[in-house]
Amino acid sequence: MRIKTRAKKFDYFFVSLVFLLIAFGLVMLTSASSDLGKNKPLINDSYYYLKHQVLYGFIPGLLLFFITANVYYRRWEKLSLIFLIFSIGLLILVFSPLGILSGGARRWLDLGGFTFQPSEIVKFSFLIYLSAWLGRNKDRAKSFFGGFLPLLSVLVLIAGILLIQHSTSATVIIGTSAVAVYFISGARFRYIFAIALLGIAVLAVAVCFTSYRSARVTAFFNPTSDLQGKNYQQNQTIQAIGSGKLWGRGYGQSTTKINSLPEPIGDSIFAVIGEELGFAGAAGLVAAFFLLIWRSFVIARKNSDNFAKLLAISFGMVVGLQVFVHVAALTGIIPLTGVPLPFISYGGTALAVFMTMAGIITNISKYN
Repeated sequence: MRIKTRAKKFDYFFVSLVFLLIAFGLVMLTSASSDLGKNKPLINDSYYYLKHQVLYGFIPGLLLFFITANVYYRRWEKLSLIFLIFSIGLLILVFSPLGILSGGARRWLDLGGFTFQPSEIVKFSFLIYLSAWLGRNKDRAKSFFGGFLPLLSVLVLIAGILLIQHSTSATVIIGTSAVAVYFISGARFRYIFAIALLGIAVLAVAVCFTSYRSARVTAFFNPTSDLQGKNYQQNQTIQAIGSGKLWGRGYGQSTTKINSLPEPIGDSIFAVIGEELGFAGAAGLVAAFFLLIWRSFVIARKNSDNFAKLLAISFGMVVGLQVFVHVAALTGIIPLTGVPLPFISYGGTALAVFMTMAGIITNISKYN
């Protein structure tokens, strides 16, 4: 019989870090999007993208944060399977007439004028389900038929759908986070090795048989081969970050965001930060993320409940992976990907989902 522990005060440091990052993100989005909004046809509003982010990301996210921060976290354990099935259903629905085709990829749903990205919801629901599933039975992770095969089946299903949608980066982040949680819960090393080997093989096949993926990998290994073509974005992001030097050009003074930097409000927003705030500002942001991840691990360590522990760790893993992939891709450490920076990049779905996850971790911090 599980006993509900007495609630204490939530972790103020964790919550402060979350809202500090959100505030910083809105400030930087204002700068990065001002020219885009001003030059947008029929809009001519420098604050268009900021208003959209607040209306469709921050306000729903704030509501969900306060709800999840005040609802006992174990209730999500009971709903985890239903939530996962529902989110996978939304992921499949992308291939219906409700799906939006953009840039050769189907990643968005349009429900009566409300557009969102189901992969962000799956990222959240799968980790909740995995934490609940593994947390109920400590020996499940060590079992081949009771743990390894079921996990692998769900991973293959989700990864297959995401790869068909051309969401490679989401596949990597969800898969890596899931394997990390699986490992922490006590899985045998040979199971982890098998999943990792299969994942690498699947990605290799996806790269070899998909032109845009192979072009990105080729561009990574030949960074000076086509500076105006397939290497253009990474070349521009590296130049933007380098031009900021130590202290940056100054807030709002980025020159690359106007014409030369692709996706300055989303996939390349760290380049704008590096250009305007310099190495000092970019390093400060990375340090804030590090503190947030560290704090989520501290919350996990303080809680004896396996579900709470795994869920807090999975939150830190997802944030850490996305930050690493986003920054590493823009600085040329790994091939270019389309991963947004958590709490910072433009995207209402991602912001609302991360705020919801942060709300649940906040609630977990109240129960030691």
